[in-house]
Amino acid sequence: MIIIGELINSSRKAVADAIENKDAGIIQKLSKDQDQAGADYIDINAGTFVGRELECMKWLLENVQKVTDKPCTIDSPDPNVIQAALEIHKGIPMINSISLEKERYDKLMPIIAGTDIKVIALCMSDEGMPTTMEDRQKIADKLVNGLVKNNVNIENIFIDPLVQPISVNKEFGMEFLCSIENIMKNFKGIHTVCGLSNISYGLPARKVLNRAFMTMAVSRGLDAAIIDPLDKKMMRAIIAAQALSGQDDFCVNYLQAYRSGMF
Repeated sequence: MIIIGELINSSRKAVADAIENKDAGIIQKLSKDQDQAGADYIDINAGTFVGRELECMKWLLENVQKVTDKPCTIDSPDPNVIQAALEIHKGIPMINSISLEKERYDKLMPIIAGTDIKVIALCMSDEGMPTTMEDRQKIADKLVNGLVKNNVNIENIFIDPLVQPISVNKEFGMEFLCSIENIMKNFKGIHTVCGLSNISYGLPARKVLNRAFMTMAVSRGLDAAIIDPLDKKMMRAIIAAQALSGQDDFCVNYLQAYRSGMF
């Protein structure tokens, strides 16, 4: 499982305050904590600073990369912010995200084309967010074909089918899970990713639902997740799910986690 640490996001008050006060210590501690907890990428989002997003993104990126060698996920809908961040990022980053929305697609594709950048591709178009497996598959087809035609290796593409809350429609969970299975089956070598906490939106005891949903998604082939790696119960659930679903040869990762005191 590829873990993308989600904690450096300006929608969180502590992070917003740190950005406003230029408190690099808080950002660097969050970076190191996520790195040590098993994050493979550190997601960076400064989207709430409207009009200052580019400046804040660059400040965050510079401070994160002072204390960790893990690559960053540059999380912005603004191609100008992404382009500026790419110019100072050390190593090969991930972009979060392209979609089939025309303006976003047309501006981001030239930035990604022919590079080794990892890219999250959202199953979203100008017609809105799909709700069925079939609709997600149609968008995924167009996104994957477009990226591959622009010389993006399929191993660098992370399709996000988009999780929607079961409090709105009881079918949303299963439609998402079937989409994961379908995408992994139809595009060999591709990755699937999600920020799955939306599944429990509007319900109590959300972490219980989130962990259960993660184990179900892992069993369908999900191999990347945007999560809080400091949530030890979630990290344990992922390791157990991988062992139970045949993704951990001889349970090596499970045993290593046990011996390290994780359980």
